[in-house]
This record gives sequence, C-alpha cells and structure tokens, in this order.
Amino acid sequence: MLRFLFLTLLFLTYQIAQAQKIRVAVAANAQFVAQALKAAYEKETKTTVDFVFSSSGKLATQIEQGAPFDVFLSADTFYPNTLYRKGFTQGKPEVYAYGALVIWTTRNLDLTKGLQLIKDPTVKKIAIPNPQLAPYGDAARKAMQHYQLEPIAKPKLVFAESIAQANQYILSGVVDFGFTSKSVVLDPAIKGKGKYVSVNPTVYPPIAQSAVILKSARSRNLAQAQRFYKFLFSARAKLIFKQYGYSLN
Repeated sequence: MLRFLFLTLLFLTYQIAQAQKIRVAVAANAQFVAQALKAAYEKETKTTVDFVFSSSGKLATQIEQGAPFDVFLSADTFYPNTLYRKGFTQGKPEVYAYGALVIWTTRNLDLTKGLQLIKDPTVKKIAIPNPQLAPYGDAARKAMQHYQLEPIAKPKLVFAESIAQANQYILSGVVDFGFTSKSVVLDPAIKGKGKYVSVNPTVYPPIAQSAVILKSARSRNLAQAQRFYKFLFSARAKLIFKQYGYSLN
C-alpha cells in the first residue's frame, strides 16, 4: 500500500513538473536572445523553458512530422504562416521582432568595404546560412543580388545548415567572413570576438520574425504556452530584444 502511494505521489509530482515546463522551437539566429528571455521568464514565473535550436525550415518540418513543441519562434513569417494554413497552430502567427543582417569576421579585413569585400581576391571562403532553410541566408542572397555580387560570391560560398553553424565557421576561422544576425554579435559572450558591420537594411527584405502557439502544445501545457507567448510581447521582452539588436517595427 505504501509502495502504491509512493508511486502515485511520484507520478503526480512528475505530472506537475511537466505541466510547468514548455518546449520552444527557436530559429538559430535567436539562440542568444532566447537565453536572455528564458532567464527573465523563469525568474518571473518559476516555469521551466526548454529550447530546441535549428533553422526555421528544419524546425517547421519537424513540427509537421509531430515534434512535441509548444511554441515556435521563427526567423520569418513564411514558415509559421505555412504551419497555420496546414492546421498545425492554435492561431495566426504574430511578428515579435525584426532582425538585422551583418557580416562578421575574425580576420584582419577592411569591413568598411561592406559587401564589396566579396570582390577582394584574398577572400576565399564566405559562410552563409542555407537560403532554402534559413531566412537570414535568403536575406544575404538578396543583398548580394542587389549589388550584383552573387556571381562573384558563388564559388566562395560555404553553405551552413543554420546561422549557428555559420557562426561556428566564422569563429573557427574556416571562412574569411560570413553572414549572421546582429543579435549574435551583440551577445555578451560573443562581443569582442572579431568585428562586424551591418548590411544596409534597404538592400534586403525586412526580416520579420514571428511566433505562434502550436496545436502540439499538450493540453496540460497549453496555459503555460499561452503565458510564454504573451511574455514575448511584453515590455520586458521588448527591452531584451532591443538589447540584442532587434527592432520592433
């Protein structure tokens, strides 16, 4: 009898713990700001948030395949809206922030040249997140097209699965420079590692990043998912986004 009561209590404790935990799929560009959001949210609510980071495209595919995520923070509006149309979300996605594209290097390169640095013969390799999966990669491609630099860049490009992998290529020195999110280079742990310059935001489409609550949010987690989603649009979260280089309109 005591053993039964113990197991019942253990099960109930587990159920309560699970009810206080949410799983959030996050686009790789928001990896660092997400940790800051997590710290603020968990301190405020005593709720555990678990993140899974990858490219927006890969995360969307995982969601369609049944991955048990409660909330999706994408680097664009395309993937969340696609999931909404296919019936995988609780409602329509909303834009939580606008991202900014930068080029980043650990080499002694003259970044005042901006994207014209692509023409530099000493630049042999350039990291770019896969434009088919990562919105920042698509933005980088559009920026190169604007300056008619894509043909010159093409043989130099090293494609990464996500911004996170592109960052690894840049930091390890595998490439001469690469494209990434401003939120990455503003993270306190990254500041001072190499140098960066912003890409003119008028030469690529606005990187509107949206979030959505997923239908896969288990019934015991739906209230917590809604609470975290609401937090993303709070004054506290907006301040954190600004600190990481995002704009809100």
